Amino acid sequence: MPELPEVEVTRLSFADEIAGAKVLSARLGKALRWPLGCAVEHLAGRAVLAVRRRGKYLLIDLDQGLLLVHLGMSGSLRFSSHLPQAGVHDHFDLVTTRGTLRLNDPRRFGAVVYADSEAAPIAQKLLGKLGMEPLSADFDVDRFHTAVKRRKMSIKQVLLAGDVVVGVGNIYASEALFLAGIRPTLSADRLSRPRAAKLCAAIRDVLARAVAKGGSTLRDFSSANGESGYFQLEAMVYGREGQPCRVCGGPIKSIRQGQRSTFFCPTCQKA
Repeated sequence: MPELPEVEVTRLSFADEIAGAKVLSARLGKALRWPLGCAVEHLAGRAVLAVRRRGKYLLIDLDQGLLLVHLGMSGSLRFSSHLPQAGVHDHFDLVTTRGTLRLNDPRRFGAVVYADSEAAPIAQKLLGKLGMEPLSADFDVDRFHTAVKRRKMSIKQVLLAGDVVVGVGNIYASEALFLAGIRPTLSADRLSRPRAAKLCAAIRDVLARAVAKGGSTLRDFSSANGESGYFQLEAMVYGREGQPCRVCGGPIKSIRQGQRSTFFCPTCQKA
């Protein structure tokens, strides 16, 4: 599943190019996770103002309303003035004066949703309960620590939930916990303020480095201009079960948490 860095890399790869474009037409293929929320003809004539990100959602601001785009489990966007004819897994096209933005999603868990504004009920349903943005100034250690201290579940599961801090998916939660020296099974309510500060710094560091590396391409992720990511090549623990820790040399372990694989070093992450 594309996580926050992959979504941010996708945004950066087409946001400047599409800003200022006029929508000529739109096309819907097979049904996605949620309905578009308007007739495709309703989008024609709109101007694209900017592309923002909230968690794992891309927000395409129009002169009237906005589109909320989620890549789901296997979705990806392409933006080009020379795209081929839509294929069987191409489920949404936004044709503009600067090129076509296309959503390809073999599993159809992604979505493109129109809302009149960010305050509209559908936008609030999707965005209203999201946690702090980890790459923004709003990511505050005291707020983070206060929130996690209320949770009697593992710190890894709290990170994945998305209502305390948003967008820290499975890969980057494992990596940030390693960098902070925190065992992923630690109960969140036992996390001290100093260790919460270390974890916040680790989350920022890991996500920023992942964006700089173009995200992680484990299967088929690529940006809107077709480029793959390379963060997975420098992962410290994720996907490295049985391999030596890059710090202490001990074997990396893997456990299951909430039906997801968690990777950690028992020596570097004692508690």
